[in-house]
Amino acid sequence: MYKKIAMLILLVSMSFAQEKIGVVFSEKIRLEFEEFKDVEQQLQLELQGIQKEYEAMAVELDSMVQEYEKQSLMMSEELKKAKEQDIIDMNNSMQSYQLSKVGPDGELTRKQAQLEYELVEKFKSAVNSVAISGGYDLIIDGSLASLYTKPTHDLTDDVLYELRKASDNSAK
Repeated sequence: MYKKIAMLILLVSMSFAQEKIGVVFSEKIRLEFEEFKDVEQQLQLELQGIQKEYEAMAVELDSMVQEYEKQSLMMSEELKKAKEQDIIDMNNSMQSYQLSKVGPDGELTRKQAQLEYELVEKFKSAVNSVAISGGYDLIIDGSLASLYTKPTHDLTDDVLYELRKASDNSAK
């Protein structure tokens, strides 16, 4: 709430100073810029692979438990303890695998952060390019606080154009 009030005060004070202001709707860019979709799809595919591997481990653990339960009455104490330890090790291995892949410092989490950072940098670069070429003093994200934006202040399509142009240039 305080951010919105501060933004409103900032906008009102800047309008008196004849500043040139633009608005970009980042949510629209997230939905329409192909690289955002590609990154989301890539991460989703990797997550599905991780889930399949985890599920295979879970099936293996389940079969180990079932085998233990069926044969535990006929096992020696040594064999029982060894099988119990195998089950515990497998459970620990599954937890470790899950943490290493999707935990706070997991591979997928780090990869997601890196890819998002790269996209945000491209987004910032495109916004800066539009701001400089258009002589804007301030560009705000309308997805966060805008209830109404005069269409002439909306620079979202210009930023999308810059992003696509930069993407096409880097692909060549």
